Amino acid sequence: IHSSSSNPVGSNVTLLLFDLLKGLNTLDISLARIDYAPYGDWNHPHTLPRTFHVGFVTSNPPKLFTKTLHVGYDFVFPIGLIHFQLNVANINAIAFARLSSQNPDTITIANAGFGSNPAINPYVLTKALQVDKNLLDDLQSRS
Repeated sequence: IHSSSSNPVGSNVTLLLFDLLKGLNTLDISLARIDYAPYGDWNHPHTLPRTFHVGFVTSNPPKLFTKTLHVGYDFVFPIGLIHFQLNVANINAIAFARLSSQNPDTITIANAGFGSNPAINPYVLTKALQVDKNLLDDLQSRS
């Protein structure tokens, strides 16, 4: 399997769910392969075979935890927390994820906040994010 990572975020995810691998059925897990372009980005828990900068943010109070991972390192993202990965090497990389759900999904913060249809009321977003309406308009136009 080869997944193209030539897109705006520089990564592509190929999910392996219970419908393709019957042995996963009822185990509440799934697998994924993530292909990263150089400096590509994506955001799910996985084993990382190249150099990656990863992190997550806790809630109340928000605290950032980061680590640079090298070949063979593992990293676990707590369920439900905002997290990220970035391939900081100038070469392609592949990661394999183990997900704690039989049918995983992703909510991309920027797409959900700035690209929903219909759009979230600008007053709600400017108050929640503490940003100027002009910046909000610019961010929504990019989604």
